[in-house]
Amino acid sequence: MRRRLLAVLMVLMGAAALLLCIPLADAYARGRTEHLLLQRRSEAVRFADLADRMRSAADRAELSAEIGRYAQLYGAGVVVVDSAGATVARAGTGPAAEAATDAATDDSPRVGTSDGADARRRALTGRSTDRLPTLRPWGPRTVVLAEPVGRDERVSGAVLMAVPTEAARRDVTVRWSLIAAVAFAAFAAAALVAAGITRWLMRPVLDLDRAVERLTAGSLHARAVSDTGPPELRHLRQHFNAMAEAMADSIGRQRDFVADASHQLRNPLATLVLQLENVEPHIAPGPGLAEHGRALDEAERLEELLDGLLALARVESGTAELTEEDVSRAVRERVAAWTPVFRAAGVGLVAADLAEGLRARTLPDAAGRVLDALLDNAVKFVPRGSRVEVRAGREADGSTAGSAGPAGSVVVRVTDDGPGVPEEHLPLLLRRFARSPEHQNVPGSGLGLAIADEIARISGGRLDVGGHEPHGLRVELRLPASG
Repeated sequence: MRRRLLAVLMVLMGAAALLLCIPLADAYARGRTEHLLLQRRSEAVRFADLADRMRSAADRAELSAEIGRYAQLYGAGVVVVDSAGATVARAGTGPAAEAATDAATDDSPRVGTSDGADARRRALTGRSTDRLPTLRPWGPRTVVLAEPVGRDERVSGAVLMAVPTEAARRDVTVRWSLIAAVAFAAFAAAALVAAGITRWLMRPVLDLDRAVERLTAGSLHARAVSDTGPPELRHLRQHFNAMAEAMADSIGRQRDFVADASHQLRNPLATLVLQLENVEPHIAPGPGLAEHGRALDEAERLEELLDGLLALARVESGTAELTEEDVSRAVRERVAAWTPVFRAAGVGLVAADLAEGLRARTLPDAAGRVLDALLDNAVKFVPRGSRVEVRAGREADGSTAGSAGPAGSVVVRVTDDGPGVPEEHLPLLLRRFARSPEHQNVPGSGLGLAIADEIARISGGRLDVGGHEPHGLRVELRLPASG
């Protein structure tokens, strides 16, 4: 958003600079053209006056000498014609003289001299040149102006002057360069001011965005700390912090209630289980004993459920600090600890492609605790004769587990070749107390994968569940690699 806002401001400032500079530059070019016209027209009026007073050869010689000195001094071309268009006097050499001659004779006019021929015709009707083409750095190189000799019905000829515009165009170029330099400096200064204003406006917004991101990730202590920006954004920060405080307090009370309730119910429940066990020898064989066994199983299941709720509340509280964990060692130890359990259940447990040196920054023993939940889930639901495989490796974006590469994600993958879970039921596996319909009677609280998913999330990773080809289930624990 900062880039977009800055881009909009830059475009607006650039457009404003152009809208100011272009008229200013054009006005100077027109003014310089008018100045050139006034300068040269005064000379043309003087030559026309001399031509009007010309009566003898001496007067003609004086006129020729005057226009000759002028043409030599300014590099211009001057032609004096009579009312019939015949040349009376001529001075100058080079392109300017040729342009003046073309305008005077109206024969095959060069590019840019058609205006001169029109000026000659206007002068022979008694009208002076009152406008020249606007001078710009790229042209025209020569302009032609004409002044009538005599006035009204006494017009007896015309003075044509082809004036080089190099000096005027150079002035226009210098002035346009100054205007461009000032405009660029103003634009740069405005851009710096716009960048500062953009940072001032966006800093509290970015701070709020980071606070929301941390809050969404489960860090209930995240707050917006920036105290800059407009008053409206500062008020928004205060309201956001108040909302976050209220939400954290509410969630904290809920977690405390779950933890307290779970903890307080464990002792009466343990007493109840003990009493049920003590009563068992005094019950005669028959339907009563079977009902007693079912009651004892339900009590033990309730005790397991309370333990899971207490563990989940402790995990969600997020009070533990993240530490660096040796994932490779944790995987080896948990696989070794669970091997006898799987052997007794008739399920094979194999550790393959366990990479060395896998380290992640997680909750204390996060990888071991999650792997315990995954293996406990597997030994409950995978039928006898099946095979469970555990792999661990480092995975960069787009690579496979077990590949070497730069720090990316540490992946612990548990797969089995059992019947698996229908695809439509896969999203339910990470929910609390959720089970697929075909596994409703399997012992357990339904909190194991939910707790594992919460541990992974607080550790900065995630737990992914999917199908395993050709059949079975695949569960992946992804943790951010350390170092």
